Amino acid sequence: VPMLIGVGLLLFPTATKNLRRMWAFQSVLLLSIVMIFSINLSIQQINSSSIYQHVWSWIINNDFSLEFGYLIDPLTSIMSILITTVGIMVLVYSDNYMSHDQGYLRFFAYMSFFSTSMLGLVTSSNLIQIYIFWELVGMCSYLLIGFWFTRPVAANACQKAFVTNRVGDFGLLLGILGFYWITGSFEFRDLFEIFNNLISNNEVNFLFVTFCAVLLFAGAVAKSAQFPLHVWLPDAMEGPTPISALIHAATMVAAGIFLVARLLPLFIVIPHIMNFISLIGIITVLLGATLALAQKDIKRGLAYSTMSQLGYMMLALGMGSYRSALFHLITHAYSKALLFLGSGSIIHSMETIVGYSPNKSQNMVLMGGLTKHVPITKTAFLLGTLSLCGIPPLACFWSKDEILNDSWLYSPIFAIIAWFTAG
Repeated sequence: VPMLIGVGLLLFPTATKNLRRMWAFQSVLLLSIVMIFSINLSIQQINSSSIYQHVWSWIINNDFSLEFGYLIDPLTSIMSILITTVGIMVLVYSDNYMSHDQGYLRFFAYMSFFSTSMLGLVTSSNLIQIYIFWELVGMCSYLLIGFWFTRPVAANACQKAFVTNRVGDFGLLLGILGFYWITGSFEFRDLFEIFNNLISNNEVNFLFVTFCAVLLFAGAVAKSAQFPLHVWLPDAMEGPTPISALIHAATMVAAGIFLVARLLPLFIVIPHIMNFISLIGIITVLLGATLALAQKDIKRGLAYSTMSQLGYMMLALGMGSYRSALFHLITHAYSKALLFLGSGSIIHSMETIVGYSPNKSQNMVLMGGLTKHVPITKTAFLLGTLSLCGIPPLACFWSKDEILNDSWLYSPIFAIIAWFTAG
């Protein structure tokens, strides 16, 4: 449904302002309907097992079949609610934020495509379906980061994000093909069962399996901006601020965490791969927090903060703390969306003083007196910051506390690093 709205928006590039807003309203309305369905599915999941709905058979022969369908389980329900709720807030915010931009309709079309791709990704029932929507998410991020493509900096940033993510995507594709060669299935419902049987009977080459698992993880590393494929993330700030909020809160960067969470039954039975995931996570935590301290640009500072928080989630998944990782994914998404949208308000307020110059309007050195000029934004931004720092009783305190507690049991060294960078 959001995809249809996106196509409709592209048909009216020169519409009047009121007509443009009518189309934007439909984007919000239909995403709200999807949110209601997501909440209903989540309620149904409380007392029932996962639901598999077959939609379409693409290839069927004696040895191979590829079917497209929906897999609805608690992970899917949580991610669907997260994507739709944050997406609605960003779209409502964007209506006024982008009202004077010539690319208003194009912006809402891209956002609709992005929401559609993410919802398709989280409801996928097999690895090929995930890969198709994974590439669509990458394409949408390229379009959104390069939204102001006439600026050389934005054009270079979207190319950098595209190329960096292709490195991870190539590894993901090879990993998918490797696990198909081992198990003979792309479907999650068969893949995990067959693989566990092969492992228990010692019928697999552990070196090859570990290599395939690392390739799968490489896709998540690139998408979630983990070390060493994190270089695209700060440059992705060249897009409009609502895009930064959506990419860095609930959609693109969360896709890598979702992939690892979805494939955790595979990773957890492979020796050493979980240790490798937690190692990458803790390196990213420290690197992201350190780089964030050196930033003067408010959006780049938030980008490195996102990188560090995603490292926490990856660390938790590597330790096997599935629930605490997803808990932190949710709390961080809403806190970070609040901070990015607040930063957009601050940047617009700065433009009335320093003029339209990203180097000045986004420079935190020149900012001050928020209480006097934007008191509501100041309060909202302060709450988001305190939550992200883990100050009780705000949301991120509870999820970070769970991760820190589990890290003490897993490795005191990792726990000290995680505690040191918690704020």
